[in-house]
This record gives sequence, structure tokens and C-alpha cells, in this order.
Amino acid sequence: MQTKLVLLLTIVLCNLGLAQEKTYSFTLDEAVSFALENNYSAINANRDIIAAQKQKWETIAGGLPQINGSISYQNQLKQPVSLIPGEFAGGAPGTFVPIVFGQAQSASATATLSQQIFDGSYIVGVQASKVFLNYSANNKEKTELEIRKAVTEAYGNVLLAQESIAILEKNKETLSKTLFETTKIFENGLGDEESVDQLQITLSSIDNQLKNAVRLKGITLQMLNLVMGIAIDAPTQLEDNLDALTEKQVKPNLLETNLNIDNNIDYKLATNLKQQRFYEHKLAKSRALPSLNAFVNYGTSAFADDFNFFNSEQKWFNSSILGVDLNIPIFSSLKRSASTQRAKIELEKAKTQLQEAEQQIRLQLESAKSNYILAIENYQTTKDNLSLAERIEKKNQIKYFEGLATSFELRQAQTQLYSTQQEYLQSMIEVIKKKTELEIILNTQS
Repeated sequence: MQTKLVLLLTIVLCNLGLAQEKTYSFTLDEAVSFALENNYSAINANRDIIAAQKQKWETIAGGLPQINGSISYQNQLKQPVSLIPGEFAGGAPGTFVPIVFGQAQSASATATLSQQIFDGSYIVGVQASKVFLNYSANNKEKTELEIRKAVTEAYGNVLLAQESIAILEKNKETLSKTLFETTKIFENGLGDEESVDQLQITLSSIDNQLKNAVRLKGITLQMLNLVMGIAIDAPTQLEDNLDALTEKQVKPNLLETNLNIDNNIDYKLATNLKQQRFYEHKLAKSRALPSLNAFVNYGTSAFADDFNFFNSEQKWFNSSILGVDLNIPIFSSLKRSASTQRAKIELEKAKTQLQEAEQQIRLQLESAKSNYILAIENYQTTKDNLSLAERIEKKNQIKYFEGLATSFELRQAQTQLYSTQQEYLQSMIEVIKKKTELEIILNTQS
């Protein structure tokens, strides 16, 4: 029995270990799709949609029939005393006799049905609730676009860190070999100590950069996990590589895409603001209208000296009221007028802000197109420059060992190569980022 229990426990622990060691693997598109469902902001944006739907029904329900019930019990520990003229009780005129009216305890139960017949603010409220629901949907779309951008940038940064590590490891290996050979040459009396020192300085710098790149890779992976909505320490693998991903992002045809201003998310939100201000103005004007409400209630009451209201012989007395309330605003010392004028000013401001938003979006589009073109051009230029820098560094390596170039010239060529490598990696990241920024303005993913 103990053997079976130990075996079962071992299996459970192994399964738990496997669950904890789950490794995520994503392409960029898969990472974006995963984040749109699991990102913390995306989850709350979906909740905002549900909350807006509930708020809309809350507003609508306010104008539908309402039923309320009340139960009351009173025990007059000291009943109030009234004085009646003495002659009513056979006493002398001018005297008063104390008397208690009613019984000490009472109970009542009432149900009231109320119905709003007309209220201008209710009508406006229902209309405005639809605008709020539309705003929540647009805000969710804005959140999704921001998540898409954040995931793309985080994914690219991880790839950048991985490529940096690979390049720096290769550079370190090459430098170590060159340093070893130079040291041997110096030890044999065929070289100078300065050459060894120059290479040692370069190698130390590359080694520090490599260590920093390794640390950055861990941080960028954690940032990517956070954006996607998973534990930051969860093992995550990226299936894309930076070169192939960059080539996919080079799409000159995207520059020919026409802007549909009504599809831009910032324009949608600015339109929502204008609609909100419109209904606020309409609501302020509706407060000058009368409101009409009707109600009917039914109740029953009982009275006793002792608490025996559940006794079958206890008498209950029924009552019912039907009524209509008409509220007519007459004079508010110009309060409603000031409120209406203020709401109108806010509406005019929202209209101006919408016009400004349209012009800003068009300017952002031109800037995004220019930045995307520049990113592509820089990528192509640095790619060519990298090939040149590699050839120059290789030639200086040969010249150095043949005694035709100094260690200083070799270090210059190496420094130029390392700088060009980083520029090339950064240019690829810029292509990915600038394409994403352009797509967000156009609100399209190609």
C-alpha cells in the first residue's frame, strides 16, 4: 500500500513539475493574438464593455415600472397624552381630562407600484448610454492597438538582444584568437606590447558588452511576458528571427494606403467626446421640461396593546392610494440657463477638438510615412555598410599579420565594424516599429 502511495505521489509531483516548466513558443503574430486575450489591460477592457452594457440597462430600467415594499412595526413605550375638555367626560367646565388615543403597538405592510410617464432627462439618458457603450468599444479597440504595438516592440527587443549576443560572441571569439596569435608573436620578439594591449582593451570592452546583452535579454523577455499577460519568469521562446521578420515588415505598398479618417481610433474617440457633449447640452435643456410620474400602492395595518399580530383573530385594515405627480420647473434664478449655456460652450469646444484631431491625425500620417521610408532606407544602407565594414576589418586583419597595418588601424577597423553591426540591428528594429506606428494610424494590419 505504501509503495502505491509513493508511486502516486511521485506521478503527481512530476505532473506539477511539468506544468510549472511549461514553455511558451510564439511567432510575432501568435504573440500578438495571445496578448489580445491575456494582457491585463485587454482583460479589463472587455470588462469595461460588459460594465457599459450593464450601465445602459441600468439607465433604461430607471424608466420602467418599479415595485417597492415596506414593513413597519412600532411600539410606543410611552404613549402621548392628549387633554380634552372636562365637560366631555362629565367634569366641570374649564377643566381638562388626560386621555390616550389608540393602542400602544402597530404594524403595517405596504407595496407601491410607480411608473415614470414622462421625464426629458430620462430620454436623453437612454440616448447617451448608447454613446457611452460605443465609447467603451472604441476604448477597447484603442487598448488592443496599444497592446499590438507594445508586443511588437517587446518581441523585437528580445530578438535584438539575441542577435546582439550572437554577434558579440562571434566578435569575442575572433578577438580572442587574434589576441592569442598577437601575444605569441610578441613573446617571440616579433611584435610590440602595445598591439597586445590594444587588443586586450578591445576584448575587455566586447566582453562587457556581451555580459550586458545577456542581462538585457532576460529583462526584455520578462517585459514581453508581462505585455502578453503571463508570468514574467515563464520560459518563452521566439520562433521568428530578426532578419526574416524585418524583411516581412518592408512593404512599400503600405505607403499607398489611403487614410479613412473615420477608421482612425483617435478620431473615433474625439467623435465620442463630441457626442457626449451634445447629450450633456441636451440634458441641460431637458431640465426645463416638466416630469410626470404615477403610482399606486396597497397596504394593510393592525393595532394592538400586545404583540399578537400573527394571531388569526387579529384584525387588519386595508388601504390603497392611486396618485399622479406632476413636477413643473418654474424659476431657478437662471441656474438652468447658466447650466445650458455652459454645456453649449463645452459642445463647441468638442467640435473644435474634433477638427484639431483630424488635422493632427493627417500630420501624424505624413510623419509616420516619412519615418517608415527613412527606416527602410537606413536598413538597406546599414546592410550594405555592414558588408563593407566586414571586408575592411578582414583586410586590416590580413594587413596586420603581414606587418602592413598597425594595431591602431586594426582597432579602428574593428570599432567601425562593431558600430556598424549595432546600427544594422537597430535599423531592423526601427523598420518593425515604424511600420507598426503607420498601421496604427491607418488602423490596418497588412
